[in-house]
Order: sequence, then C-alpha cells, then structure tokens
Amino acid sequence: MKYSPSEKMEIIRMVEGSKLSVRQTLREIDISRSTFYDWYRRYQEEGFEGLCPKHSTPRQFWNAIPEWEKQRVVEVARHYPEKSSREVAFHITDKEGTFISESSVYRILKAHDLVTSPVFTVISAKDEFEHPTTRVNELWQTDFRYLKVIDWGWYYLSTVLDDYSRGCSRTMGPASSRMS
Repeated sequence: MKYSPSEKMEIIRMVEGSKLSVRQTLREIDISRSTFYDWYRRYQEEGFEGLCPKHSTPRQFWNAIPEWEKQRVVEVARHYPEKSSREVAFHITDKEGTFISESSVYRILKAHDLVTSPVFTVISAKDEFEHPTTRVNELWQTDFRYLKVIDWGWYYLSTVLDDYSRGCSRTMGPASSRMS
C-alpha cells in the first residue's frame, strides 16, 4: 500500500510516542520494520521532504545494446545491403573488433525494416519417384518412433519398408481386378 508523506509522518510520530516496542507497534499497524526504518532514516536526513516519493530516472540495463552500437549495425547493413544479418554480425566482429550476436543484429535490422525475406524455392511432392525402383532391396524407407510407457520406460519402434514391395502393391490395382 502506498502512503502519502503526511501518513508516513503520522506513523513515525505514532511509533515514537507508543508505549510498546517499535517491533510490537509496527506489527499492530502492519508495517514492516525495514519500510519504517527506511522512512525514518530519510526523515532524519532530509526532513519532511524525505518522505515524498522519489522519481527514479529510467534504468539502463546492463545488457542493453547502446544506441550508438545499434546505429553502427544499421550503417554497416546499409553499406553492405547484400549481406544477411548473420554476415553483418560477422563483419562487425571481424572488421570492427566488437562482438554482437547474430540474433541482436537481426532484431536491430528488423526494427529498422532492413531484413529481407529469404527466397524460397517451393518444391511440391510428386506421386512417384522420377526413377522408380525396379527390383527388391533397391530402396528402403525407415522411420523411428520413441514410445514412453508409464512406470516402465522407453520403447523404440523402428519401421523399415522396401519401396519396391510398396510400389508393386500400388500398381496392381484394387483387389477385385486381380481376382478376375
């Protein structure tokens, strides 16, 4: 709970004039001793003005990248537009002698709208291999799966499939056509 300077002063006067110990008085009014002694110290050092709330200056975090470093990243990226964020990070580390991570460079460049989208080559799945198998044991397909059995342990399931056998069953057609 936030207390006004006059309420803090009233609490200090109450504790000073109480017949109980400081600890018991603070327990009765439900204020921690550390909070009270902080108020009391500030009151003794600065008077009533010491009880007013202090406006803190914006904190500089120890791991925040300084603005001048961000500007340098942007300048290097604009000077070498063909480089990716990873290459910009390497350039700064190798040529300028300071380290900045690839992810930090990426975030800085993204904030300045300097990240280009990668070029994607879309590959669609085909119904058949370009070079289908012609005999058994020519191409195998495998898959591994881990299964957890509670109160027992892990099981490893390995599936192996001969592609030629799989391909033959597809080319034979439905079962009714094979029967005739």
